[in-house]
Amino acid sequence: MSTFRPMRRSAQQLTDADAEEILMSATSGVLSVFGDGGYPYGVPLSYTYNGGKIYFHCAKSGHKLDAVRNCNKASFCVIAQDEVVPEKYTTLFRSVIAFGRIREITDDSEMRRAIELLARRYNPMGSEEDMNTEIDKEYDRLCMLEMTVEHMTGKEAIEIVRNKKIKKDQT
Repeated sequence: MSTFRPMRRSAQQLTDADAEEILMSATSGVLSVFGDGGYPYGVPLSYTYNGGKIYFHCAKSGHKLDAVRNCNKASFCVIAQDEVVPEKYTTLFRSVIAFGRIREITDDSEMRRAIELLARRYNPMGSEEDMNTEIDKEYDRLCMLEMTVEHMTGKEAIEIVRNKKIKKDQT
């Protein structure tokens, strides 16, 4: 038996390519880990996605890092669209949830590469010099985490699926 369940509403499941596109284009998500006292701990984060891995930064101590050190299994949820449709009592949503294991990056060159990926994600037009200055200023206080995605599903509202089908049938 697989560790991961199939999505119950499979008609609403996004392709892997669409799910990856959401991970590459969204700007934040919620990381959920096994927190203190057995309580789930969900924390909103900036991130970058590259080659099946999600990178996050954090301080060198704190709840998130303690949780990851205790149990490296996690999930990460990104909501790419959430349009309320009041007259239908619903939302038109698109989202992705990724499951995987997180590790703390300890190798200096690997950590630098991960920080640079994150920096370029949020300031793609910035100069190398400015990026390096900012990274150097914060480097000693940073910890980088890498989540290797083991399973990922994307889902969209059934109304979006139906509209796609209508448009396809009209062509």
